[in-house]
Amino acid sequence: MASSNSSSPVPRPADGGRDGIYRKEHGASPPRCRGIRSLPDVCPKEPTGGGRGLCNGPSVVAEHDRWTVYSSKVNLPAALNDPRLAKRESDFFTKTWGLDFTEMEIMPSFYLPIITKEHFGPYLQEMTQRERIHERCKTICPNKDDVDAVSKLSPHSIFMRPEFALEDPATFNTVLPWSHFHSAGGKSRDVASSKLLQEKLSHYLDVIEVSIARQISLRSEAFFHAMSSQHELQDRLQETQQAVAVLRSRTAAMDRVMCQGPLRALRTALTRNNCVKLHNKLKLMAAVHQTQPTVQLLLSTSEFVGALELIATTKEVLQQELQGIHSFRHLGSQLCELEKLIDKMMVEDFSMYARSDLNRSLKEEPQVLEKERLESLVFGLLRQRKLDFLDIYSDEMMTAAKTIVSQCVAECVVHIEEIDTEVFVKLADQMRLMTFPQWFELLENVFESFLLFLQRIKDTLNVISNVVLQVLSSNHKNRLVAEPSPAPVGQDASQGEAELAYLTHEGLFISDALNEAQQQQESGLAGQDQRSTVGSRFQQNRAEAAAESDTSSGVTETSGGREHNFMSGENLMPTELELNRVINNLQELLYMASDVSHDRCVKVLTARAKDGSLERLTSAEFVSLSQAVERFVRDTEKLCGRRSVSLRGALQSQANRFVNRFHEERKTKLSLLLDNERWKQAEVPGEFQDLVNSIADGRISLPERKVSGPEDRKPAEFLLVNGQKYAVVGTVLLLIRIFLEYCQCVKDIPSITTDMLTRLSDLLKHFNSRSCQLVLGAGALQIVGLKTITTKNLALASRCLQLVVHYIPIIRAHFETILQPKQFSVLRHFDHITKDYNDHIAEISAKLVAIMDSLFEKFLAKYEVKAPMPSACFRNICKQMAKMHEAIFDLLPEEQTQMLFLRINAGFKMHLKRQLARLGVSNDGGPQHGLVVVDVAFYTENILALKSLERLDLNMAEIWEQKR
Repeated sequence: MASSNSSSPVPRPADGGRDGIYRKEHGASPPRCRGIRSLPDVCPKEPTGGGRGLCNGPSVVAEHDRWTVYSSKVNLPAALNDPRLAKRESDFFTKTWGLDFTEMEIMPSFYLPIITKEHFGPYLQEMTQRERIHERCKTICPNKDDVDAVSKLSPHSIFMRPEFALEDPATFNTVLPWSHFHSAGGKSRDVASSKLLQEKLSHYLDVIEVSIARQISLRSEAFFHAMSSQHELQDRLQETQQAVAVLRSRTAAMDRVMCQGPLRALRTALTRNNCVKLHNKLKLMAAVHQTQPTVQLLLSTSEFVGALELIATTKEVLQQELQGIHSFRHLGSQLCELEKLIDKMMVEDFSMYARSDLNRSLKEEPQVLEKERLESLVFGLLRQRKLDFLDIYSDEMMTAAKTIVSQCVAECVVHIEEIDTEVFVKLADQMRLMTFPQWFELLENVFESFLLFLQRIKDTLNVISNVVLQVLSSNHKNRLVAEPSPAPVGQDASQGEAELAYLTHEGLFISDALNEAQQQQESGLAGQDQRSTVGSRFQQNRAEAAAESDTSSGVTETSGGREHNFMSGENLMPTELELNRVINNLQELLYMASDVSHDRCVKVLTARAKDGSLERLTSAEFVSLSQAVERFVRDTEKLCGRRSVSLRGALQSQANRFVNRFHEERKTKLSLLLDNERWKQAEVPGEFQDLVNSIADGRISLPERKVSGPEDRKPAEFLLVNGQKYAVVGTVLLLIRIFLEYCQCVKDIPSITTDMLTRLSDLLKHFNSRSCQLVLGAGALQIVGLKTITTKNLALASRCLQLVVHYIPIIRAHFETILQPKQFSVLRHFDHITKDYNDHIAEISAKLVAIMDSLFEKFLAKYEVKAPMPSACFRNICKQMAKMHEAIFDLLPEEQTQMLFLRINAGFKMHLKRQLARLGVSNDGGPQHGLVVVDVAFYTENILALKSLERLDLNMAEIWEQKR
């Protein structure tokens, strides 16, 4: 026994290692999977080497190696030379791909490199070392077949079987494989091995017994001390048991005397609170049950907001307070359908309201129809976010605008007997049959009706805008109310205690109740406060509705109540952006109403102008039409804040046609006057002189016609303009009146200023060009039948042109006061006209000089220096000069006469000088020189004897050649 510590271990199989067969007592943990490796041989192999032993069997502990390329047992030559095939093919590729396969030489690819043995050099060097390591490992590690054999002889799964028992001989022989002893050396060898194993096991048993005895001897004192302490511990446990029994009896007495009564009171209070809650819940259910009748009552008085708020509150209560109640399972869907029905009712009611408001008589008081009903409708539509209700109003507005024109025409046609409405059904035909005064009266009635119509629309839209602004303000207040505010500490504590008691009563643990109460205190208990507020408000609304239905006093709400409803239904309300968009749409709707009114008036205007009747209006009639349109445009602009352009554009179009006709009439009239003008001085009636005087006073307009009487003045010979006398023809007098008509028309209709200026420029150019053709071009000889164009005709035409030139700056200044600064560029037409007129006047003056030059050339060509003196040539020249002076003296001003005669004198001197040079007469003091001096003196005396030419410097010395 003493030598047992140094004895050899129990013999084991040759390759057994530390497998689970010999460790049954420690088999709680399953064997770990690890790779097979060489283990030290603790059981020497038998001397007989006939068998491979257990080392070739499968391992009980280790798992098998996973399959690798080294486990492959089949190669390509074996597959190609398989002897089991019935028919061996000579070629593997023909066998696989068919008999049609033919070998052919494949050219090497240019994209693939040529591989030689040198390319495998680094790989072979690397793999050589690995191959050596692999061969070394093969000598150390056991063969896989040996391990498989061991696994088949003693599978480790036997230990996991439910029928495992070492008492069973088969199991014992499997766990302790004695068979290899039997197979190794025969019966004698088996007996020897069994004895050897028995001795070793006995030796191990002795060693264990010795160790146990040694441990007991070492700890004997502690063992006996523990036994004695056990008795003392039992005594103390008995005393403790008695003390616990006494404590329990006292605790039971305290519970009976002090706790059961108060706890019963608490339970009773909790029961009462639950009953109160149940009663409130039942009242709430009763109120919910009355929702639909109350909604019907509210709808009967058009309280759509109250009905919608009631439905929303009921749905909220159903979701929060009455969720899961079986009797109300269909109420939610019914309320949704009722809400959709209310939406349709509101839309239809608003459409009916708009139709009745816009189609009622315009002569009624300009008050909003049923203002409270309109506010209720708008509140309800906004609450339901039905923001397209303005489109309904827009459609009704356009329909009503069409009706207004029809009504006005019908009212006007009733009083006109000449129009048969059965024959002329269309409104346009009826309007064209009216006279201008009748049609103008109709137009003014249409304008008045549309102004009342726009005023009514504006008042209605103002009411809607105020409602939207109230909703916008309530949303702002709602945001301020929704901001979190700290609650009082005492209130939080009381709410926490009540919630704690409620949770404890409901069966939660106290720790859970404390945690949840603390979390709800931190969050402000918003959810429960909101539920209680909604419930109380709902009950209050239901009670108020019931009371009002009992008293049959009707249900009405003020704007403040609706505002509160909007605050409670904030989740359904439109956002500020949408409300601002509605306000903008209201303004745009008013603008559209103005545009529609103008468009309908344009229809009236174009219907009348279809047959060209507006183009045939007189100036006064068209001015009255233009003024009426301008007044209507200004009134609508002031009322709606927008300047509509359609009616102005239509008027401008008619004005352009009017201007064309106006201009063509006057141009034709002027052409006829010019074609019949005989270019003789005309007498000036007093009205034309008054007209000129009014222009001089700054009144660029036609004076009112005066009734003629016997005291009228006689016509004057000249037209006095700023102290100057103008001899004129009758056409120029009418021309002055014509361009005053242009100025008057521009003053009355400023929108046609540019067109009228262009037409007036054309008229003045036409007068200038036509007068030039008739006088200078001698067109009057054929048209009027004049025998010749005299100097008097020329001088009279020049004076008429000068009168027109005098008035061109005045006309320009008048147009400049009416035109916009950006339109001043059109005034350049007057500058061009002035230049043309001045050129024409200069041509007339040149023509007069040319007439005398031809006479001088004719007379002086026959001039001879001989007696008697004065010569006949000079006598004829002085006679023609006197006739010229007599013709132009009364027509042209003194300055112009003097300038003309200076030019004529210069021509005379030039021709005389040329003739004297031809005759060879010089100022040498000879007889011929003396005769010429006598003729020149006679000429000078006669010229200076003419009126206004006394101080004329003739400078006759220039007729002589200068001596060199």
